[in-house]
Amino acid sequence: MTANDSMQPTATYDSAFLKACRREPVPHTPVWFMRQAGRSLPEYRKVREGIPMLESCMQPELVTEITLQPVRRHNVDAAIYYSDIVVPLKAIGIDLDIKPGVGPVVERPIRTRADLAQLRDLTPEDVSYVTEAIGLLTRELGATPLIGFAGAPFTLASYLVEGGPSRTYENAKAMMYGDPGLWADLLDRLADITAAFLKVQIEAGASAVQLFDSWAGALAPADYRNSVMHASAKVFDAVAGYGVPRLHFGVGTGELLKLMGEAGADVVGVDWRVPMDEAVRRVGPGKALQGNLDPTVLFTDKDTVEAKAQEVLDAAAGLEGHVFNLGHGVMPNTDPDALTRLVEYVHTRTAR
Repeated sequence: MTANDSMQPTATYDSAFLKACRREPVPHTPVWFMRQAGRSLPEYRKVREGIPMLESCMQPELVTEITLQPVRRHNVDAAIYYSDIVVPLKAIGIDLDIKPGVGPVVERPIRTRADLAQLRDLTPEDVSYVTEAIGLLTRELGATPLIGFAGAPFTLASYLVEGGPSRTYENAKAMMYGDPGLWADLLDRLADITAAFLKVQIEAGASAVQLFDSWAGALAPADYRNSVMHASAKVFDAVAGYGVPRLHFGVGTGELLKLMGEAGADVVGVDWRVPMDEAVRRVGPGKALQGNLDPTVLFTDKDTVEAKAQEVLDAAAGLEGHVFNLGHGVMPNTDPDALTRLVEYVHTRTAR
């Protein structure tokens, strides 16, 4: 597939997930979970044992196995490519590592204009293991769609400027407010890198792509519109010609939902803080929505999980398109059987 192709009928075209993304009638509400491939699964812990996170993302056969694990176990309606949002940064030579219990740590944070030299263009050759893994996956998945993904420019910039995870984003925001020219150039370069990474995934066979702006909820709406939105819009525009659904998600972004849709998303992800019927009012017409069960609900009993899931389904009943998901990722200590039961419940309750 190239950017000159619109989405043509494929094995995945009529899947419930892609139909919901296109706001078409579905046989049932589709379900997948952010972080569905990960530490909640004993089979994941077994195959990842002794292998560092970033190294695991660069082994096509391992990536294939991990991506398929939740599809086999939970009967979800879509797979999401197993990777990490900092993979494209590592691929272009940024000196970083994912430290257990901490997260991505950058050796030389970007704080000056000279530091931008670290951010060269990403080429398909830099991530050839992604192309190989997606080729393996699409053959195994058949009619089940594969979601590709990347970190949004703001979230990547936050890691690069702070040097690692942050609760306050003081250095990133200081650059945004105090040196808007440098900030704009940083996000513009990251938009190009992110777009190139998504193009690789789509051209290899991904049926949809999700942009994770995990930390955008730290921004006021005016700051998002003036200093961040243009970069995410550039990413979405760069992949628009492929015709695959474009999903957008962030945490704590209730005040940004409309803007996140305006950035170019076809599907806007909603966390657990905003009910789906209120979210559709904020986003406006012409978008599908994804979400939004609180992940902590899965630590309760079966009846409570079903009751809370039904609340989400009821709130989403009037949506043009709804993809059922959690309001954030699966937590590591979640019982996998609770996820399997939840998928079955949503499928059964929404069967048409």
